[in-house]
Amino acid sequence: MIRIAVYGKGGIGKSTTVSNVAAALSEMGLKVMQIGCDPKADSTILLCHGEAVPAVLDLYNRKKQALKLDDMIRIGYNGVICVEAGGPTPGLGCAGRGIITALEKLKELGAYDVYKPDVVLYDVLGDVVCGGFSMPMRGGYADKVFIITSGENMAIHAAANIAMAVDNFKNRGYAELGGFILNRRDVPREEEKVEELADDFQTTIVGTLSHSEQVILAEEQKKTLLECYPESEMAEEYRVLARQIYRICGEGI
Repeated sequence: MIRIAVYGKGGIGKSTTVSNVAAALSEMGLKVMQIGCDPKADSTILLCHGEAVPAVLDLYNRKKQALKLDDMIRIGYNGVICVEAGGPTPGLGCAGRGIITALEKLKELGAYDVYKPDVVLYDVLGDVVCGGFSMPMRGGYADKVFIITSGENMAIHAAANIAMAVDNFKNRGYAELGGFILNRRDVPREEEKVEELADDFQTTIVGTLSHSEQVILAEEQKKTLLECYPESEMAEEYRVLARQIYRICGEGI
């Protein structure tokens, strides 16, 4: 089982990317689990055709020790196992608590033994990397961290903060930085700026995604692009990225 945490600034297209990578990995015959680590609990919504997956934190607050594995999990497109950590009402409580609760409960209830995923993808909000939001990169949960960014200044700034957090954890046996994913916004010097960022952290751009209208059209249909437009050039970009991520994690196909 390989475990991959994907971070990035809010609005950078992280959940869309992770869901399409999950779909691409599942096409390769792998059993994939995607865990949404964002209070909005919408990471897996495209895999579930617009149906929200119940948030673990909400379920736990209601059921406590009566919480069962089946309560937390939904099976999405092409068999992808979908989980959403969730979070508190905005302005109340710690958002990172949902991530901590979800990961602890999945482990406690034996989710990985029951479902036996080949790949676990953590989709993590990356505007902040403290407390619960750093949980997937520490404590033996993820093996590699990939960071999604565009060439926009705020996205670059957030990506650098996340990379610094990974770097600060490297001597503790936590997840290593696998590289950056460039999700194009077609801004000036975009590739050059992200390459400079990668050089700063002695890593590489592992994949580049085009700014495609088809991604938006697929989202309007509440599906992944791979499901809506499987023969498109954009679908192939996601497949190439999925294979590259899998190769970097030591499981090349």
